[in-house]
Amino acid sequence: MRHFMALAFALLFSLNISGQYEVYFHPNTLRFDFFSTNSRYEETYSFSEFIQEPAWAGSTENLIDTFYFGSNYVRMFDLASETLIYSRGFSTLSSEWRTTEEAKAFTRVFQESVLLPFPKKSVRIEIYSRNAFGLFIKQLEKICTLESKDIRTEKRRIYSTEDIHISGNTHNNLDIVILPEGYASSDMQTFRTDCQKFATELLSYKPYNDYSAKINIRMVMAPSSESGCDLPGENIWKNTLLDARFYTFGEERYCMTDAFHTVRDIAANAPYDQIYILVNSPKYGGGGIYNYYSLSVNSNKMAGKIIIHELGHGFTGLADEYYNSSVAYNDMYPTDLEPWEPNITTLVHFDRKWKSILEPNIPIPTPDSLEFNLKPGVFEGGGYSSKGVYRPAVDCLMNTFRENKFCTVCEKAIFQMLEFYTK
Repeated sequence: MRHFMALAFALLFSLNISGQYEVYFHPNTLRFDFFSTNSRYEETYSFSEFIQEPAWAGSTENLIDTFYFGSNYVRMFDLASETLIYSRGFSTLSSEWRTTEEAKAFTRVFQESVLLPFPKKSVRIEIYSRNAFGLFIKQLEKICTLESKDIRTEKRRIYSTEDIHISGNTHNNLDIVILPEGYASSDMQTFRTDCQKFATELLSYKPYNDYSAKINIRMVMAPSSESGCDLPGENIWKNTLLDARFYTFGEERYCMTDAFHTVRDIAANAPYDQIYILVNSPKYGGGGIYNYYSLSVNSNKMAGKIIIHELGHGFTGLADEYYNSSVAYNDMYPTDLEPWEPNITTLVHFDRKWKSILEPNIPIPTPDSLEFNLKPGVFEGGGYSSKGVYRPAVDCLMNTFRENKFCTVCEKAIFQMLEFYTK
């Protein structure tokens, strides 16, 4: 199957499209919905539909991805010239499910979707996923011609929006849209208050606080029929807009939704780069997937730190640095392959990670001792594995909530992503 190497791709295309947004794109968004059918050993992708959505919120300068994070990747080519005009890495809930025990036994279908700037001319869109060797393998290819009649233009779910924290133009700011889950009509004032708390929490942590003048936050006022959230392990089921539920993949505190096309429909009411879902529940839990969505509860005593932790996944692609939890994944990070996440390593290609910032006297691996525990190092245990996977700090907000800050490596990764979105 056709595949590409990220490094070679970066060298060929990273400079070709800068300053060319108006040449190739209209000011709208093209949404590409598709489905993935997955088991542990096989995956297939199928096209669903193209949708025209309102104004493009992303950067008009950084159109080509330079990170190559994620389990998946999308590329868009101008059909006539074969020029790469847009690319992004992303991950999906389905890519996590494929590592679970139940994926060995049966097949599931997942809703998938990517956003692209709306092209002026015919384009070819390619969707890739990583194989067992870390290579991006093409799974789906689709031509989009503006003359065709298969681009839907009507909006399915229209709701009002309200501004929470607005700094300026969407193209050179990070735009976050907050969606409510399990807030009934009578709970919408609570949702407003929770969104204000979200903004306050986010902008109190480094490096987000350094970018408070480069972040826009909006909320969509979309009530559910009932308050609360599904708790399958306790046989509690609620009629909610996004159908989020705890016990995702059998993990009690993992709260997610697989109704991703509905999530996109509701998010489309506001311009956005990142989707954040607030769940009306006091139960500890949440989840976050890179360039997919982030989710957390509103009223748990740890809600503020959960917000920051999950956005670390969804916005920056940071991995969990803990390794003592009964998560549902099996060998999520093979020790003979370097993970794509910037804050964990198997030492296979550590020179690509944070090796350059280590002090000369730091041993690799690094002992968990007083001598080294306040400095960046290479500490064994991370990514749900106690052996063979290493993290950059003894503790961090991507590990436990004992600290109120990210480690040096995570903070740098967030900074780089903020720079990418706000140029």
